[in-house]
Amino acid sequence: MKEETKEELDRYVSHKIRTGSFLQAVLENNLMEAFARADDENVVGMYDIVKYVYNNVPIACYGSPAKVQAWLKQEIK
Repeated sequence: MKEETKEELDRYVSHKIRTGSFLQAVLENNLMEAFARADDENVVGMYDIVKYVYNNVPIACYGSPAKVQAWLKQEIK
């Protein structure tokens, strides 16, 4: 996984900063859209990206468009 991809995911989780369209599709569980929006490096790293999300990102902030929007609307604690 590209370091900038990991950093973008970490900012999303820690600071509720909206990601780009590629990671938004990943977080929303939209596989076809994620592959369509990924650059060449992220296509190759897709397994590692999904594995990172599954193992390191709170379940409350990924899995559907509604979960992503709800996460972004929460106040930072």
